[in-house]
Amino acid sequence: MADVDLLVIGGGAAGLGAARAGAWEGASVLLVSDGPLGGDCTFTGCIPSKALIEGSRRAWTFEQSLSHVHKVVSDIAATENEEVLRAQGVDVRRGRATFVGPRTVSLDQTSVSARRIVVATGSHPMLPPIEGIETVGALTNTSFFALREQPTSMVIVGGGPIGCELAEALARFGTKVTIIEAGPRLLNRYEPEASTAVEQGLAGLGVRVLLSSTVKTATSAAGGGAIVVTAARERIGSSHLLLAVGRRPNTKGLGLGAAGIETDAAGWIATDRFLRTTAKGVYAAGDVNGKHLLSSAADEMGRSAAWSALRRGRRYPYDPGRVPQVVFTTPEVASIGVLEADAPSNARVAELPMSANDRAVAAGRTAGFVRLIAKPDLLTRHKAGGRLIGATIVGDHAGELINEAALSMRSGSLAGRLAQTMRAYPSWSTIMQKTASLWFFDYEGHSARAPRR
Repeated sequence: MADVDLLVIGGGAAGLGAARAGAWEGASVLLVSDGPLGGDCTFTGCIPSKALIEGSRRAWTFEQSLSHVHKVVSDIAATENEEVLRAQGVDVRRGRATFVGPRTVSLDQTSVSARRIVVATGSHPMLPPIEGIETVGALTNTSFFALREQPTSMVIVGGGPIGCELAEALARFGTKVTIIEAGPRLLNRYEPEASTAVEQGLAGLGVRVLLSSTVKTATSAAGGGAIVVTAARERIGSSHLLLAVGRRPNTKGLGLGAAGIETDAAGWIATDRFLRTTAKGVYAAGDVNGKHLLSSAADEMGRSAAWSALRRGRRYPYDPGRVPQVVFTTPEVASIGVLEADAPSNARVAELPMSANDRAVAAGRTAGFVRLIAKPDLLTRHKAGGRLIGATIVGDHAGELINEAALSMRSGSLAGRLAQTMRAYPSWSTIMQKTASLWFFDYEGHSARAPRR
């Protein structure tokens, strides 16, 4: 007989989501974590980075903003600690679980078996193949927030969300920032126009951006106190170096082979659309399966995995096409579903500049655009707008507006409902209504169109 109904390995967003969902089902749940509950998102990722950005925009000093970061982290961590979880019906044990057989782990020299298991051990920052990188004290998001003094200068390797967000915050504090990106543009997983808008925004803050450039070497300058990297046939010195080039799964030492859990070539745990691994009764949720490295996605996966594991005869697929994601730069960039270049040829694209939004005009913040992509509905085709399959929003409050698109896609409603729904005026969300109306009629010279390639 199993010791518990559900064993959750990992205490980050996915693990917390799975454990709580299991408790809601009335199952006996054991959560095992070898780190603080809340994981990267709470302590070194989403929460501290957004708190730092907020401080920079309020014209606080770096030190004042760090103090704000630590308070925010402490307040949020207090809502998901062991005492709170136990009150919610989740047993918590500190330590590292290692598989010793199917649905059985070793923990503190004891054996624990479970009817179902969710692996949610997360990921860690990747170190790029740069000569000398391990000797110069390079930072990652894991170590960045341990800083106590403002860097005078910073080279950031990687132009993804982490690199762009921290670059903006540091530049606002007065740090001299250089981003080095190997690809041809920043934020290469978003629409090209979004990349251009963010690059322009960073340039306006004095951030230097080097594209299609790779860092070959990193060395400590003579006499110490500075780091020198070679990139784009030049040597760039800075007081600090930040690596933001990707993640790797936390699977080392888990004993996955003993349970029959397979990984792909990069080490991510292989799962199907229901988050089932190759081992019966074992699921993998969050970063560790490589599907989406986002805390919101991890929470969704954790709950879906637990429900699929515990509810007899029911399965809950994870749909990566309905995950909203936001880069909290200036302007903000938000996206869900397909990009325009990947939309089917029979899709219709509705797009308006943010200047069409009266609230944006009133606020004097009209940079950006809203782009909505819909495919024909099986019955009504495009007559009711079709079905929303993608959206990109660039501009103020993009991170809030994208949730309208997420709700439309999750509910399966006709895309035309976005045009039919009345909003308070003048609010930022009226731009969603105006943009969706292009599927029905022209507006100030704008009309819906076929996808551009």
